[in-house]
Amino acid sequence: MPEFLTKASMKKWLKRLTILLIVSISIPTLLFVIAVYAYLHTIRQIPGNLNVAAVSGLFGRHVNPFIGTGGVPWLCAHNTPAASAPFGMARPGPDTASLFINRAALNFSGYYYADNKIIGFSNTRLPGAGGIAGGNFRVFPTSLKEPPHSRLKTPFARFSHNREKAFPGYYGVWLPKKDILVELTATPRAALHRYTFHGQDTPFLFFDITSAMGEESCGESHFLINPKTQEIEGKVRSFSGSVGNKNGLVLYFVARFSKPFASHTIWVNDSLLPNAEGAVGKDIGVYLGFSPMKPSTTVEMRLSLSCVSIANARENLAAEIANRPFESILESTKDAWEKCLNRIYIQGGTPQEQEIFYTALYRNFQIPTIFSDVNGEYTGFDEKVHIAKDFTYYTDFSLWDTFRTTHPLYNLIARDEQRDMMVSLLEIAKAGGAFPRWPAGCHYSKSMFGTPADMAVSEAYLKGIRNFDIETAYAIMRRTALEGVPAGSDFNGRKGLASYLKYGYCPDDKMEKSVSCTLEYAWADHALSLLAKELGKQEDSDLFARHAQFYRNSWNPHTRYFHPRNANGNFVRNFKSDILSYADFDQKYTRAYVEGSAEQWRWAVPFDPQGLIKLIGNNEIFVRELSSYLNRSNPKLGGWNPGPYYWHGNEPYFHAAYLFNEAGRPDLTQKWVRHILKEKYDNSHIGLDGNDDCGTLSAWYVFSAVGLYPIAGTTRYWTGAPLFERADLQMKPGTILTIIAENNPAENPYVKRVFLNDIPLDRPWLDHNEIADGGILRFEMITE
Repeated sequence: MPEFLTKASMKKWLKRLTILLIVSISIPTLLFVIAVYAYLHTIRQIPGNLNVAAVSGLFGRHVNPFIGTGGVPWLCAHNTPAASAPFGMARPGPDTASLFINRAALNFSGYYYADNKIIGFSNTRLPGAGGIAGGNFRVFPTSLKEPPHSRLKTPFARFSHNREKAFPGYYGVWLPKKDILVELTATPRAALHRYTFHGQDTPFLFFDITSAMGEESCGESHFLINPKTQEIEGKVRSFSGSVGNKNGLVLYFVARFSKPFASHTIWVNDSLLPNAEGAVGKDIGVYLGFSPMKPSTTVEMRLSLSCVSIANARENLAAEIANRPFESILESTKDAWEKCLNRIYIQGGTPQEQEIFYTALYRNFQIPTIFSDVNGEYTGFDEKVHIAKDFTYYTDFSLWDTFRTTHPLYNLIARDEQRDMMVSLLEIAKAGGAFPRWPAGCHYSKSMFGTPADMAVSEAYLKGIRNFDIETAYAIMRRTALEGVPAGSDFNGRKGLASYLKYGYCPDDKMEKSVSCTLEYAWADHALSLLAKELGKQEDSDLFARHAQFYRNSWNPHTRYFHPRNANGNFVRNFKSDILSYADFDQKYTRAYVEGSAEQWRWAVPFDPQGLIKLIGNNEIFVRELSSYLNRSNPKLGGWNPGPYYWHGNEPYFHAAYLFNEAGRPDLTQKWVRHILKEKYDNSHIGLDGNDDCGTLSAWYVFSAVGLYPIAGTTRYWTGAPLFERADLQMKPGTILTIIAENNPAENPYVKRVFLNDIPLDRPWLDHNEIADGGILRFEMITE
């Protein structure tokens, strides 16, 4: 969960909750009770009853895009039911607003399940991310007697989940007041909107050119209208403060409509300009009117995107949508999703478990974002136009999160896409001076800390993804780890690097996040050590292996925690292990820890579990204290406060249950992994125990449900306890890894023995090289 959720975004939540409280106090009690009832009633509604012809594919029928779209706002998974193609740049979907606030949803992707109002349908967003971005080119459908005579700033339409439907590639909803059916689908670079109006009033589309998600904004933008071709084209400079850049992201678009404009009225701020040809400004858009038909009027909008030029947006539109019918586009996108989802074929489990599983798999193919146009052109981190000649260029990597589970999942079942992602990351590094941590669009963001690309790139290469320039990649990562980022780079690299190298840890009196930085830098150095060894650079390997042990220098043998330590070697006095950083508003006790407590960060050394066991004591002590830690966590999904103990909603320590494997108690790994699968995931609007972070929590479920878990930055997987009777993982064409759980895993959650290709596996882990060519991994399950 990105760190900006603890500061600026938390202030936004507090501000919104304060507004809600003030409003509720100022109205009669009866109205407040009715409002609360309506809010809770919305939560109880179940999507899927929209009467439309669109149906999901064979695998898509197991996907529930509404999972993870609600819950407590600051613990929301921030997922979205928006339509998209796999990794698509275009993500058309609903933007909602609460009972009291018309402008924004309490979900960073724009759709909050408890909301009862839709403010329009925008075309960009970041699914499951910890920051707001997108909301561009929002369209609001309505019907009116005549064109607006004044600016309508906050239009909205109420809706019900009972008349709403979504599956991979499709979103639909009925807006009852005006009797309008909205249907959305998408291709990688274009969105297709279909609005069906009933009644004899004039259909209108309010096309907000400079819309943005929540409180974000657009800079100077422009557009032109061509009534003869029924098109609008232009560009916007979009700003998203959470993960963006001060220069913003330039988006070009072409929108083509299926019917002639009966009228068009442009707005510039509060001024209306009937029949104008276009506009320039920071708040611009157009009211488009269409002639009504009997018994209904259908208007389609085909909108394509590019970050290079209007000409490229037009080329994207021609290549991906052209004049093809809505149903044809939808079928193509459904097929693309089916090819992604069938990479893991499961048998067994309950319908609910299959729904959770395939939804989790679906989330991992929504983001990163395809950023190159159909002709290969893209805007790089040097803000110049480049051409991706033999790869697809991606951006929007939540690497601080996704290196832990999502990218390891790609190494198994999306190797071609992972290769292109590694090339993309390298191109970012070449243009910007360093590998990114959370690249957004064509800029570095300042989110989180450390150099997680070290783990992602190293692991991909170590697992056999070789078709990229690893020597250049390694040289850039090595420089960042030993010297820092080059002058002029916008990336901030490893904060406190000089002190880390000098003292063997990050001193607390010289920097914030000292303990967390020390542990994550050491993990990155461990990955670089393995990569250097694979590349035949033994001296480098030995150097990084020594640095990887720096984490030990933050261990306080008296408190028995990773404890903030000053440059003089003394551990700081203000220390409480059970204070969560979210609750320590003045950072008195937690300035050394990111998004967590000392209790949680105590277990954040998955790359050297044997070393961690020795620090804590021995196997017996380790098992006892890890069991106590897990037992003191919130046992159920959701809640208002995650607490200072195990919280499955945050990544640095969500591997904790697998550490029992290293202390000789795989049975406890099996126990706790099954508990987390059962209690920390469901198929409701809450769905997950925190921010999905672009599929990271979802990938944890996918791995654990099939009985494996990756140690990121290495080639090793821990074994767990499969949830399903069988899972076939398509690693590449003709290469299948089959995982079988014998003897009813639903009733028998423990593992007696494991066989790899009928050879007993006498350890609770395996190496990627052992399954690189597929095979059969067989678990004999028992009751206890």
